[in-house]
Amino acid sequence: MAPAMAVAARDLRPLERVRAVPDRKEVEAAEKMLRRNQELEEELRRSREREEAAQRELERTKERLRVAEEAEERLCSQLGDLEAEAVGQARAYLLQIQSLMEQISRSQQLHQKTAASSGGLLRAWS
Repeated sequence: MAPAMAVAARDLRPLERVRAVPDRKEVEAAEKMLRRNQELEEELRRSREREEAAQRELERTKERLRVAEEAEERLCSQLGDLEAEAVGQARAYLLQIQSLMEQISRSQQLHQKTAASSGGLLRAWS
């Protein structure tokens, strides 16, 4: 019978360490951990909300950037068209100016010839 009692005594030792009612310090520590856990969960929730808001703002910014880039491309294309048109107009004006200068030059030459020949006639009649 002695060996059976030894087994029973060994089985009671681990049970001796377990208390049925925790002491006040353990309860306070558990409550403190619960409060801290709630605080951390709330902080995590707020952090996730901030992250989601930042992600939405990033998406809006990407869309605005895409629209701005498309507008820039259209403006560059329009500017190129206007520059080409301006060059064409400048060439046309230059040709027109050269033509007018030639007409003025011929007119002056004709006027000088006419003045020279009419001046000789006027002297001959005087």
